[in-house]
Formats: sequence, structure tokens, C-alpha cells
Amino acid sequence: MTSTVSLAEALTAGTVVLDGGMSNQLESAGHDLSDALWSARLLAERPEAVTEAHLAYFEAGADVAITASYQATFEGFAGRGIDRAEAARLIGLSVELARRAVRQARDKGVTRPLWVAASAGPYGAMLADGSEYRGRYGLSVGELERFHRPRLEVLAAARPDVLALETVPDTDEAAALLRAVRGLGVPAWLSYTVDGPRTRAGQPLEEAFALAADADEIVAVGVNCCAPEDVDAAVATAARVTGKPVVVYPNSGEAWDAEARAWNGRSTFTPTQVLGWRRAGARLIGGCCRVGPDAITSIARTLAG
Repeated sequence: MTSTVSLAEALTAGTVVLDGGMSNQLESAGHDLSDALWSARLLAERPEAVTEAHLAYFEAGADVAITASYQATFEGFAGRGIDRAEAARLIGLSVELARRAVRQARDKGVTRPLWVAASAGPYGAMLADGSEYRGRYGLSVGELERFHRPRLEVLAAARPDVLALETVPDTDEAAALLRAVRGLGVPAWLSYTVDGPRTRAGQPLEEAFALAADADEIVAVGVNCCAPEDVDAAVATAARVTGKPVVVYPNSGEAWDAEARAWNGRSTFTPTQVLGWRRAGARLIGGCCRVGPDAITSIARTLAG
């Protein structure tokens, strides 16, 4: 554990600041992420760059580092000729790289509690075709559970503080993930990507959040990788339906073009929005794609008062 206080305990005491987008921080440091493995490629080729990105967010004010394992899957690595044993090593390494950043932050004088969240992205992230923004892959809940469980077992064995089941586009995949985390011995949060009051696949958020209401493993539920404008109502719904702390980390407001593999539009994210999210029940607050260290510093300062 990277802190003597568990994340669940911290959420009962106040608000915890998440980091921002891993990909934009790596790109700003000059790394090409156009590969289908996205940031997961650097686990093999430039692991020190991943630690540097985590450290930048800790120094900016983040309390939680989300690992670079979002797109790290056995199937995705196999497509690059990486065997199962090496893929497992790289998936586990993602947690260790975040831990290294914790140690480096300590060396630089950061004394507040810090935690590591092991990212598990949706099935669509492995496909690298934008389908995590659509869901409905044509797979059953059982098939999705069999996809997720082996990777979650490796991540759990690396002993993160929490598993981040993130950017989930539909309730089938959420149900699969909730089954896949049972018995792993590591708490998790469940975070949907949404379009207005519905999941990306079109299910009402009341139904989506209700799946996690009685899941003992889930310490927070909410939304990420969505427009900032969609957050307010989602936070209120998540808090009302589940009674759990809410996690929220939207994109900058720009839109992802999967075909062009580029962001379009302008940022609509402002740090002052987080005060409303906290009032509605958000306790884990940060940013996702295109939200960088400067924005995280502003969020941390705003929440600190």
C-alpha cells in the first residue's frame, strides 16, 4: 500500500484528487501514441516515461495515480508478438511504475497520502477502434467476464490500492466487470462513459449505477471520459442510486474522432465546476483526456478552498 490510510477511509473523510490524462501528458513529453497499444506501448519501450508522467501529476496536486494499463491486455500485446508471460509482466509493471512515482514524490517532499489505481479499460479499448464510446460488442456478459478476469487478476496481484474499472460504455460490460472483481481482495471503482443521462450504449444511468449499489468490492461509482456538461446530473444520480462516494473525471470537452485518431473542438472544462460536483456527492475528482497537470493543480487548489 502506498498510504497507511485506505482510499475508502479517505473518501469518508473528504475529497480526493485524481490525476489527469496519461496520454496527453506523455504526448506533451514528445512520445508518439499513434500505435494501437496507445500508452501501453511505453510500458515495454519507455517505462521511465510513464513514471515521469505520474510524478508530474503528483507534483501538480493529484492524490491518486491511474496506471498506464487502460489499453494493456493479453490480446492487445499478443497482436504485437508479446507472449502471455511477458504481457503479464508488463501489466503488473504498470502498478510498479506508479509506485516508483510515489517514492519519487516522497523524495521531492510530497507528504500527503498518495494512492495507486490500476486501470482496467473496457473491451473496446483493446479493439482500438473507438468502440469503447459505443459499447454493445456482440459479446455476452460471460464472454466479457472471461476477457477481463485474467488481466484483473494480474493487476490485483501487483497490489494497487484500488482497481479503476473505467470508461465502461454499457451495463453488460459493467455486469461482467462486477463479476470479474469478486474475490480479488482489492477494492474497485466503477466509472461509466456517458452521453447525457445515459450510457454510451443508451441505457438509463439509474439502471447502470444500480448494478453497483450492493457490490461490496465497489468503493465509488461515477463517470469519466465524458463531456464536463454531462457530469452534474450523473453525479447526483450516482449518489442517489448507490449511496456510495462518486468518482468523476471528465475530458476537457473536446471530442475524439476515432477515424482520424484526433481531438476536435475546444475545451469546456473549468476547475470551478468541481465545487458543484462535490456538493452533489463527488469525492474522487480529477480529469481524463486532455486534462493536464495545470488543470489538476487548479482542481486541487479549488477543492482545498
